Amino acid sequence: MNKLYVKGREEFRNSFLLLHYSDQAQIFSTMDKEARARVYTYLSATEFARIFGLLDTDNQKAIFLELNGDYATSMLNEMFTDDIVNFFTQISSIRANEILEEMDEAKRKKVQTLLAYEHETAGAVMTHELISISATQTVTDVLKILPNEAMTAEIIYYLYVSDANGILNGVVSLRDLIIANPDSLIGNIMRTNLVYVSEDTDQEEVAHIIKTYDLLAIPVISKEGYLLGIVTVDDVLDILERETTEDFGEISATKGATDINLTAFTAAKKRSPWIIVLMFFGLITGGVIGRFEDALESVVLLAAFIPMIMDSGGNVGTQSLAVSVRGLALGTIEKNGFWRMVKKEFATGAMVGFICMLLITVLIMLFYKNAMLGVVVGVSIFFTLSISAVIGAVIPLIINKLKFDPAIASGPFITTLNDIIGLLIYFTTANYLIPFL
Repeated sequence: MNKLYVKGREEFRNSFLLLHYSDQAQIFSTMDKEARARVYTYLSATEFARIFGLLDTDNQKAIFLELNGDYATSMLNEMFTDDIVNFFTQISSIRANEILEEMDEAKRKKVQTLLAYEHETAGAVMTHELISISATQTVTDVLKILPNEAMTAEIIYYLYVSDANGILNGVVSLRDLIIANPDSLIGNIMRTNLVYVSEDTDQEEVAHIIKTYDLLAIPVISKEGYLLGIVTVDDVLDILERETTEDFGEISATKGATDINLTAFTAAKKRSPWIIVLMFFGLITGGVIGRFEDALESVVLLAAFIPMIMDSGGNVGTQSLAVSVRGLALGTIEKNGFWRMVKKEFATGAMVGFICMLLITVLIMLFYKNAMLGVVVGVSIFFTLSISAVIGAVIPLIINKLKFDPAIASGPFITTLNDIIGLLIYFTTANYLIPFL
């Protein structure tokens, strides 16, 4: 495929334009600057618009600087509105306004409308490129205008029925249209039991609704019921990818630092705050060990099991954290399911803890010939895992109740907290049973 961009103009066009848009974008992103400059002369702004819209934002910002003014403006005028907005949110507002001034008035107004919505809402990610029809039109009427309308629509499978004032009344699928009697009125074949979202609905909830109802697109309406735009399934995939990346960054305490293209300095700057906070939490862990220094001096062998107690509690807590955050993200945790979650995770932790208690007690008795030491470690691991499971599950639920992102209950934070609790349980148990060791 690399030979595509060293061919002449016609030969290149005949080969390149036969490819899927995604393949075109993939090939283009591997080209050097000289080859890209040739592509700008080989492809019209309209043809390049779809390719540009499929590039990641870092590539878009670099590529946009290579385009001459008229070509860039023409390309933006041909792009879907939501793709333009996504690009504009990645560049400075001053630069975005300068570019907007050069665009067609109709397209500029659509883009400005979307930019005015609050970030990460349905209004901010929707597109205006849809097909709207009237209930009084016949199937034949719609089929006649469809070829022209389809040229500018982002998706043609759903045709939205609105009245003269723009109020959404129903929807007709392309399949409904094809199998209907040509003389039928749209009002007689449209479906009125609509699934829709309001303009201020959170984008993650929009994605959840589209997934739940298995839709290709969902209409966005105003509080008064006016049809404003649609959110398409490809936008939802982008939303889910961003949300997953964000949650992964929160859980692993690497928020904003998951991009492998970041410099070492930038990555360190983004990761260091959490690490510094957790370092101070580590001082608390050291304080706990110091407080039970007498117990350690009495039975030095207790120190050998500190890493195991800490690691086991952290591992179980992180597992429960993952279950809790995923349940909240997918909406599978019931609104009043707090205590149910507590009971379930405590029971799970207790069962795992009981198995571990039996195993470690037997092993210590066999290898160290000290039954009471086995009891101390076994009892400690049992209670540590039981409580750690509850902490890992409950903290995200509490954070969610406080209207924060539950993913900020990061894995390292849960692990450090469980380290402290595990050590307290371990040394408290040892303290009471030292006379028998």
